[in-house]
Amino acid sequence: IFDAVKVLASTRFPLWHIMASSSSSGLCGLFLVLALSLLVGVQGHVSHTHLSKDDRTVILVARPFGFGPNGVIEVEVSDDKIFLPENAPAANKAKIGFFITTAEAEAQLEDDLSEGGCVLDNQNIDRLFTFQEMDAQRGMDGKFEYVNRISPDKGGEYSLFFANCQPGAVISASVRVALYNEGPNGVRDYLSVGEALLPTLYMVMFVLMAVAATLWGLVIFKERANSLKIHIMMFLLVVFKTLSLLSQAGRYHMIRTTGDPHDWRIAFYVFTAFRSLTLFTVVIMIATGWSFLKPFLAEKEKNVLMLVLPLQVIANIATVVLDENTPAAKGWFTWRDVFHLLDIICCCAVLFPIVWTIKHLREAAATDGKAARNVVKLTLFRQFYVMVVSYIYFTRIVVYLLRSTMPFEYIWVSDAARELATLTFFVLTGIKFRPSEENPYFALADDERAFPL
Repeated sequence: IFDAVKVLASTRFPLWHIMASSSSSGLCGLFLVLALSLLVGVQGHVSHTHLSKDDRTVILVARPFGFGPNGVIEVEVSDDKIFLPENAPAANKAKIGFFITTAEAEAQLEDDLSEGGCVLDNQNIDRLFTFQEMDAQRGMDGKFEYVNRISPDKGGEYSLFFANCQPGAVISASVRVALYNEGPNGVRDYLSVGEALLPTLYMVMFVLMAVAATLWGLVIFKERANSLKIHIMMFLLVVFKTLSLLSQAGRYHMIRTTGDPHDWRIAFYVFTAFRSLTLFTVVIMIATGWSFLKPFLAEKEKNVLMLVLPLQVIANIATVVLDENTPAAKGWFTWRDVFHLLDIICCCAVLFPIVWTIKHLREAAATDGKAARNVVKLTLFRQFYVMVVSYIYFTRIVVYLLRSTMPFEYIWVSDAARELATLTFFVLTGIKFRPSEENPYFALADDERAFPL
């Protein structure tokens, strides 16, 4: 599966694959490739990048953006300087500049880079401008402003790159990039063509998740005599997920109208962090049978919890770093590696408590006098194991495959699939573990209650 994802991702974004390989190695590089598609479109499409004595030959300045018939690219460059070794000849500024390219053309760029050719001379790219052209068109304040309107027959998904083919040269510059599509009335839409439906999608999912949270709260209130602490934690999880969906809807709406999420990014960071921590905590608690099979955690189960929670904190820090910086920032690809590696580790770690609980119930069903009840519980946890594995597989693998293989106009489908899968997982888990007097899973015997918390 991982090999298949790697091939698909490197096929759609070959040049990204080269840059990623240069910033990571081994297992971290494997998980890096899994992330190539997911991170498209997370950041606002008005970005500011500062290069400080950067010696990289190719830099991804703006991630892939889907342009319609009236797409516009705006680039503003200021404070640009070229640093050369002592006694070196003057720089050939025609070898330094910006270009855009489609994912299909990046395969040829990969060959050119491996052969040592200059990417700016490649016929498969659309060169925007070079530093030589900048010198002739600067404003009085020293800034260079460039506007390119995508012709109707050239609409598609493009990535913006900076290329430095001057040997020994290091570059410093401040770059502002705005990518948008113009509507019939000249109104700017800073969302990619494939992201146009995301504000509506996340608002619809917010309403559905809010309904689920309300229903779960009513179930807990109605069955308060049978409700346990784990049910309260499950309610908190749904609430945090609901708020994170609302912040996503607001964030994409602000990006659409202004190109930047503004204060919605703060809400998104906060609610997403709480949602991630609560999700893994709830899954681990359910997997161990805490609060309904036993009122305590074994030492190895505590160790899993103490492993997952700090990793989730680091993963959320990586999310902030990724979202607050452009891919041009040094270390951006490394933080991306960290985020997805930790996410996969956490997903794998939560499976161990479920396996331990299944093993314990299987042994108990064969040895004690409560075989029938333990067999019922064993069936439940086997189903829960299948649900968790399916959820992880779908949201971490299938969603990536969808984003990598779907046309750029339908990128929103992968987001819809992920959110619907999450809602389905929450609903099924709630049904299986709902508080109810008739539910045999929550009937603790006296000897089971004797263990200290």
